[in-house]
Amino acid sequence: MKKIGVLTSGGDSPGMNAAIRAAVRTAYTDEIAVVGIRRGYSGLLDEEFIDMDYSSVGGIMEKGGTVLRSSRCEEFRTEEGRAKAADLLRSNGIDALVVIGGEGSLNGAKLLMDENGIPVIGLPGTIDNDIAMTDMCIGVDTCLNTCVETIQKLKDTASSHERAFVVEVMGRNSGYVALASGMAVGAEAIIVPELPVDYEAIAEKIWNERKRGKINCIIVVAEGASSAYTVARHVEHRIGYETRITILGHIQRGGSPTAFDRVLASRMGYASVKALEEGKAGMMMSLNGGKIKGIPLEEVLSHKKELDMELMEMAKILS
Repeated sequence: MKKIGVLTSGGDSPGMNAAIRAAVRTAYTDEIAVVGIRRGYSGLLDEEFIDMDYSSVGGIMEKGGTVLRSSRCEEFRTEEGRAKAADLLRSNGIDALVVIGGEGSLNGAKLLMDENGIPVIGLPGTIDNDIAMTDMCIGVDTCLNTCVETIQKLKDTASSHERAFVVEVMGRNSGYVALASGMAVGAEAIIVPELPVDYEAIAEKIWNERKRGKINCIIVVAEGASSAYTVARHVEHRIGYETRITILGHIQRGGSPTAFDRVLASRMGYASVKALEEGKAGMMMSLNGGKIKGIPLEEVLSHKKELDMELMEMAKILS
């Protein structure tokens, strides 16, 4: 193992820079050259390669986003595109690839290895926390702290004006962000893609809380379950008082990563290089019971991460 490539792909998440930094410095210390690949798989096909060393990653850990930038690439979705990518890696002397990204990015890495024999290690970087076989993904903790801080501020206004606020958070196929942030702020209702929406039950709960003297209301909805506008339309006429809508959008992806995300990403970046040095490949570094473990990508991608329904029930009781 003389040279490895590192890229970030798909949606950015806070902590990606810490993972890049850890992989580069670990490899550099072990006398392995590192090439940073800009703009993900698109940059790989366009040969946007930059040499990276110990000093080139100084001061990036505290930054949000990814210094290597990211994009989505339709060409890489084809077998021909992946074959071209493999040829470019080999012609540039790159022996293996570390891919930091979500499920689509990890699937692309697996196909690159299966079809072309390029050793790959994946790191789960997505704010949705929807990748199986890992307790947490890089960026989730920062995203949740952003959501909680924002929703808590909305609660102040909701109390001042005695209104209901509907807050839409990210989560196309997973309700984890909605559940965790909603639970953390004591939301009256949490709407997730994994469960059908019962607007009558939500409205009844809000109205009962109102009769007991509660003057504010927060409803957190994952984007994949419904839109904030749809929820407001269904609920407002049932509860009989004003609702306001806030869509957090891409603010959830940005910001300086929390200590948890910096440490998690650093541990995973370090482990990815060590795994390649040991001749291991086709794996994703995961957090399991506090330990960083390598799980075969095939196993990771063949499982769907389930939402913890016990937490969902707890959130209903505690709200």
